[in-house]
Amino acid sequence: MVSAAIDAIRSRRIVAILRRVAEPAAVVQALRDGGIGVVEITLDSPGALETIASFRDDAHVVVLAGTVRTRDDVWAAAEAGAQACVGPTLVPDVLDACREAGLPAIPGTMTPTEVETAWQLGAEMVKLFPAAHLGPEFVRDLRGPLGDIPLLVTGGIDTSNALAFLRAGAAAVGVGSALMSPGDITAAARNLVRSAADA
Repeated sequence: MVSAAIDAIRSRRIVAILRRVAEPAAVVQALRDGGIGVVEITLDSPGALETIASFRDDAHVVVLAGTVRTRDDVWAAAEAGAQACVGPTLVPDVLDACREAGLPAIPGTMTPTEVETAWQLGAEMVKLFPAAHLGPEFVRDLRGPLGDIPLLVTGGIDTSNALAFLRAGAAAVGVGSALMSPGDITAAARNLVRSAADA
């Protein structure tokens, strides 16, 4: 059974990644105003767990914990109210802890073998990172033999390439600095949502 968080990622197709941003609550509101309702708060951000907890009862935002690398990270994210755990790498122990905590795991991978291994270990979605270095054609090729595995592509994604990755078969894209850098985060979010809608 696919979790609600994974359903939200697959239907909305964009995850905003907040890494060490100032005033995360205001940023999340700006993203929501721009049409993005799935956010990843990386655990290497100051006050990350408090930020995740602040959205625990907000039905309009799906909050993922990012940069989850250890069992302790998983349990801290679960206690804070995260709805899924996203990792930069594939760590079987982290997937085990996610299963124990009842949280979907989205481990980071780069090769076809890692993608398949993550899926076999119980990941509900697999992160492909760093995607911009691999390119949309890599995703298209990967989808041939591994078409049943939903991919969240992250790393260097912006309005110039998000559509290409989605059209190549990515289930969703994760976007960080391209959304956080502009002065108008809401406008940047709208532009990205508009681009993704063409996929």
